[in-house]
Amino acid sequence: MIILKRTQPFLILIICLVFSSSCGGEKEGISEANVWDQVPEILENIKTPDFRDEVYNILDYGAVADGQTDASDAIRSAIVACSEEGGGKVVVPAGSYATGPIYLQSNVNLHLEEGARLLFSTDPKDYLPLVYTRWEGVELMNYSPLIYAFEEVNIAITGKGVLDGQANETNWWPWKGKKEYGWKEGMPQQEDADKRHKLFQMAEDDIPVENRVFGEGYYLRPQFVQPYLCKNVLIQGVKIVNSPMWILNPVLCENVTIEGVTVESHGPNSDGCDPESSKNVLIKDCFFNTGDDCIAIKSGRNADGRRINIPSENIIIQNCKMADGHGGVVIGSEISGGVKNVFAENCEMNSPHLERALRIKTSSMRGGVIENVYLRNITVGQISQQVIRVNMFYEDSGAYVPIVRNIRVENMEVMDGGKVGVLLEAYESSPVENVKLENINIKHVEKDYEFSNVKEVTFNNVTINGENIKLDSNQ
Repeated sequence: MIILKRTQPFLILIICLVFSSSCGGEKEGISEANVWDQVPEILENIKTPDFRDEVYNILDYGAVADGQTDASDAIRSAIVACSEEGGGKVVVPAGSYATGPIYLQSNVNLHLEEGARLLFSTDPKDYLPLVYTRWEGVELMNYSPLIYAFEEVNIAITGKGVLDGQANETNWWPWKGKKEYGWKEGMPQQEDADKRHKLFQMAEDDIPVENRVFGEGYYLRPQFVQPYLCKNVLIQGVKIVNSPMWILNPVLCENVTIEGVTVESHGPNSDGCDPESSKNVLIKDCFFNTGDDCIAIKSGRNADGRRINIPSENIIIQNCKMADGHGGVVIGSEISGGVKNVFAENCEMNSPHLERALRIKTSSMRGGVIENVYLRNITVGQISQQVIRVNMFYEDSGAYVPIVRNIRVENMEVMDGGKVGVLLEAYESSPVENVKLENINIKHVEKDYEFSNVKEVTFNNVTINGENIKLDSNQ
């Protein structure tokens, strides 16, 4: 094990243990040279849905494009007819349409034409009855997400239109309990002891999900788009703005493609995309400008994540752009089910309000195994905190020490690196293992790197603040 801390101009290097010869991906027969060879095979397994060439125009079902008349029934009727008749395209023509939650059914492509805008209600009562959902990594009965699907197959949201959650400081956001989002003293909010914390305690006590009944009076904001236990999901081309909280949140899904989507929402917990306990996910050509993490890969929180025990795996991120956010590519913190095989390439990140490029956050309350995380060809303009950060001390501690191993970042150019170039923080009993950085250039950073409890860290052709830094713990 190595404990490293480098603050200009010193290097402290303490070798505490003899290193093991291999871990993670190498144990599974994946050599260092060919980890990226897995990507084409994963892509071949991601099946996008096919739809009949039939059109169901919501105007034919009574929708009015005036931005005020409730089009919920028209949209619902079009979706039901489309699905029952074998599937096709439910078209939202140009214009603005007021709506409540939308439930997608199998073989339906909800298609927003250019100039179309769906304006989602901000009245919580419209999101009843309660549905089976996951909230911050814990299953419960809660308000419906704005767009929801449960155990459906072959579903899509496509087109050049806009999905507008209309969330702001006068609705949804104050439930967070922070003044910057409109909350005032005396207003109810999710942090009251009998709300969010009650849900988490019920999960720790293994209360059956059907008895975790929340909704009215609990102030747990719904997600924007949540396919749950679905297969063959496509979200393509649309713009999504002003969400109550997490925005794109496929849960326990398989074969998910999110392509060419623009996400802009600066509310609390406005994560751009949260694949959660999902397998074979492609996020491509997207733009994220968010109030929280741009892409955050998750797999359940604490006892509930361990109960379900399904990781997120085979996550591919290509050609995406990240502006504001707590992190560009993030894993955690609701990661108790683990994550493996994350590939991010050819991405651009740049904003004074973007805190990190690669962020892994977990804790000994979360636990889980995070392994095989690969980034290459990443261009970073400005960030404010760390270029790469692994943190095992995020939020609460407990008895489930996480494992983080096999991280490889290559071909990264950073113009303004913020406070720390590489910050790795772990337990002595579970060091961050097998971290390899190659062909990295980080400029204008206050501190080169800081490590606490790491094992097998290699820097090859890494330049920080103009100085070439060579590290190889195997020598």
